[in-house]
Amino acid sequence: MIDFNIFGIDPLQVLIVFPAVGAFIVAAFFRQAWLARIGALAFGLVTLVLSIAVFFIYQTNAEAVNYGYLMFSEPVPWFGILGSDAAFGIDGISAVMILLTGILTPLAILVSWQVTDRPAMHLALLLFFATGCLGVFAAMDLMIFFLFYELSLVPMYFIINQWGSPGGRLYASTKFMIYSIGGTLGMLLATQLIGWSSSLATPEMVAQVQGILPGFVAGDNTYNIAALSVIWPQLTNSVGVTFLGAPIETVKALAFLGFFVAFAIKVPIWPFHTWLPDAHGEAPTAGSMLLAGVMLKLGAYGFIRLVVPLFPDVWISQTFVGVDFATLFAILSMLGIVLGAFAAFGQNDIKRLVAYSSVNHMGFVGMGIAVMALMYGQQWQAAQTATAGLSADAMRDAIISANGAVMQMFNHGLSAAGMFLLAGGIYHKTHTRNLDEYGGLWVKAPFFGGVFIFTSMASLGLPGLNGFIGEFLIVRGAWPVFTVLTILSMIGLLFTGSYILKGIRAVLHGPFNLRWRDTHLELDRNEVWAIAPLMALMLITGILPNWVLLTINGSVTAIMNGIG
Repeated sequence: MIDFNIFGIDPLQVLIVFPAVGAFIVAAFFRQAWLARIGALAFGLVTLVLSIAVFFIYQTNAEAVNYGYLMFSEPVPWFGILGSDAAFGIDGISAVMILLTGILTPLAILVSWQVTDRPAMHLALLLFFATGCLGVFAAMDLMIFFLFYELSLVPMYFIINQWGSPGGRLYASTKFMIYSIGGTLGMLLATQLIGWSSSLATPEMVAQVQGILPGFVAGDNTYNIAALSVIWPQLTNSVGVTFLGAPIETVKALAFLGFFVAFAIKVPIWPFHTWLPDAHGEAPTAGSMLLAGVMLKLGAYGFIRLVVPLFPDVWISQTFVGVDFATLFAILSMLGIVLGAFAAFGQNDIKRLVAYSSVNHMGFVGMGIAVMALMYGQQWQAAQTATAGLSADAMRDAIISANGAVMQMFNHGLSAAGMFLLAGGIYHKTHTRNLDEYGGLWVKAPFFGGVFIFTSMASLGLPGLNGFIGEFLIVRGAWPVFTVLTILSMIGLLFTGSYILKGIRAVLHGPFNLRWRDTHLELDRNEVWAIAPLMALMLITGILPNWVLLTINGSVTAIMNGIG
């Protein structure tokens, strides 16, 4: 813990609560549209400044905490009877995700200045959504994690339901909520099972977590994520231990499935992805930006923060299809890469094309996490059996792929938000998403055309732009571990170029559609202000990725080196 505060208050807690306070003020008091827009943007910009401050505070103090968790204040008892505390902290992975959330929040608000239907409430929901996501990334307690995870669903549901495209928004929002709540029901059960069964910790396990959770004694319950990462995996070694009348191995399997399905839906991993194209297609521009830029990252972050460290033994156990869970996860990720690219190539709806591209790109994140999970599980097993662990090469592959996964999360957040900003902007001007009805728009909107190509190339993974970094690291790390799956994934990478070029050709090239000769197609001023920082970050990160990659690498290395 470090002694740093804002007027005596933990800056991390200020960052989490501030957007929610802003949401209440904007919704309750800012009745005039212009005042609501300025007020929401001001709250968004302060959120950005706080997120930047937290990120650089972590960078400054990372070595002092060995790239582990950095806390600004002591945990406060929240639900004492369950053993849950309001504990918040960050490591390099969560610091980067908090920074991404802080960047995209004011940009989504800026794009929403064109909303005329109940603008105050729309902008308030965007701020409230930011609070939910920031809470997830900073939570160090499993119950608090679940609370904020659920909290992020509510504003996004209403954003799609109330401000989405007429005709499809009710279906899309309902499908989004059914999938999300369906997944989190299992997650809630898993959370309770893990927290309650922590009381089975042996005196040896209790001694191991004293540095993490001072005062914890055998028989107590805890939801502290760091402590559970030590206790929960070892419970499988207690032969004959039961919980609620069931073998602890059965309880662990059920908890794993609960988390796996919930996070696979959110990433989304094939075949849990079918809610995404509808939600993206019908959501307003700001909703699509935050949905792709931040919300999908909640699932990937959940895998890295919870499912990998809590279930190392489950990841390397055999499934009914004859492969371990990590390999099965890699297979599903590969299918997401390939089939997502095929589906994107087959779209004539510009927003659904970008939506399926997210399935394709997030499949690479899943592949990187699968490598991390397999290597983590094997290293944990070696530590428990006092046998030789991973070779230096295997450990390096795991760290490289995990770095790539987190880097891809950050980079996809930037490029996907930019793509949805441009797709939403052209839709609001033409009132059509059909690619066949565009054509030759570069003649009428040259600046839009240049920005569209730049952002498309970043999404494609062109070397020199941000999209290349994460995908390269993932492929490099996955190649020695899942060689055949990596080769198959290259089919998806090939079709990524195909659907990107299809979108560019359909929108910008060919004969100009005279239907738009009297239509304003160029980017509006607020759209320029919103896309400019995204383009700058795409370029800077593509050329100088170490400004964020070193922070990620430090925490990933600390996680992998601390196994067992």
